Amino acid sequence: MKPVKKNKAEEPELEPLCCCEYIDRNGEKNHVAACLCDCQDLDEGCDRWITCKSVGPETCERIMDTISDRLRIPWLRGARKVNISILPPLFLLPVFLRVASWHFLLGVVVLTSLPVLALWYYYLTHRRKEQTLFFLSLGLFSLGYMYYVFLQEVVPKGRVGPTRLALLTCGLFLILLALYRAKGNPGYLRNPASNDRSPSGSQTECLIRKGPDKTKGFPGADLSGGLNNRTPKDEAKGSCRTAAGSPTKVKEDWCARCQLVRPARAWHCRICGVCVKRMDHHCVCCVGESNHQAFILALLIFLLTSMYGITLTLDTICRDRSVFTALFYCPGVYANYSSALCFTCVWYSVIITAGMAYIFLIQLINISYNVTEREVQQALRQKTGRRLLCGLVVDTGQYSRGFLRNWHQFSTLGTHPFHHPAEDIV
Repeated sequence: MKPVKKNKAEEPELEPLCCCEYIDRNGEKNHVAACLCDCQDLDEGCDRWITCKSVGPETCERIMDTISDRLRIPWLRGARKVNISILPPLFLLPVFLRVASWHFLLGVVVLTSLPVLALWYYYLTHRRKEQTLFFLSLGLFSLGYMYYVFLQEVVPKGRVGPTRLALLTCGLFLILLALYRAKGNPGYLRNPASNDRSPSGSQTECLIRKGPDKTKGFPGADLSGGLNNRTPKDEAKGSCRTAAGSPTKVKEDWCARCQLVRPARAWHCRICGVCVKRMDHHCVCCVGESNHQAFILALLIFLLTSMYGITLTLDTICRDRSVFTALFYCPGVYANYSSALCFTCVWYSVIITAGMAYIFLIQLINISYNVTEREVQQALRQKTGRRLLCGLVVDTGQYSRGFLRNWHQFSTLGTHPFHHPAEDIV
């Protein structure tokens, strides 16, 4: 007789939260009005700052965790948490651009430091494998602020007609739609047996046949196939496995973190913490099989819209000059604050557009050679790829079938089940 499963103890129903209440990280009910109350770490930090004593990094980290947990806005059925990383662009970008429009030298300093700070923060977060909304917030707010300056400072001068304004507005909405599509599911791989985290029977038999000395990728595996004693270092490396049940003896990659067998060209995203089909890279979102086309489309629309807006602005504030000439020589542009602000925003847009154009160019070349950015980085580390076109592309020679076939395969991504011919399997 099978034992009867006991029902789990029913959890007591919680009282509904008002718009200003929330459940904090300690599982206790709290109120947004108590944002600075009862924080021992914050009190201790203030005392040490007042007495000119150093504050330990652990204390600063706990203070930031407390602030990020208590930074909330009233919302229906409980206050919503606000991500701190989205706040700096909202306040710093308008301030920096307006300060840069005061003088030419200030503009040079500010517009040079902004990309440096953004790149520093990018490498800092990627090295720590942290998720951040800073770059998405910066991109969206940059679009909104540039459009606001265009409406407030450029359109009233009378050089931009309704048709041009409508065309620029349509481009802006198309960018947002493409970004919304690119922020969708990139092709996450999920373990179908989420409750059973161990390998299948055929895979365990394969491990047993190989013996203990052939299971370097599974340091915790014994003859019973147990995988519970992996070290974090070995989890990051994973192991190459052979599926015994496959008639073609296909080599597939086992992800020790997600506990699943990955198909070819799928990788584990360290920031998302999930395996992604045909993963390319992670920037403002994870780019994979299902959203790579939307990512390319968003880049293309952004470049066209940005260049069109730059052209309209320079034609308004620096008349009777070509776009390239006006960009470097526009006398009298700092004579009034309005034209100086527009000129500063133009140069900010040029810097962002140049960076996006470089990414777009690399993406086009990679697609032409049927290689992902993740495979490029791996080939550079293992020295298995050939540098072409002055180092702009690294051809692995593994998946490329010619220019037209490569682009045809890219155009059909996500329209059929993830499958590769035999020659594509690694």
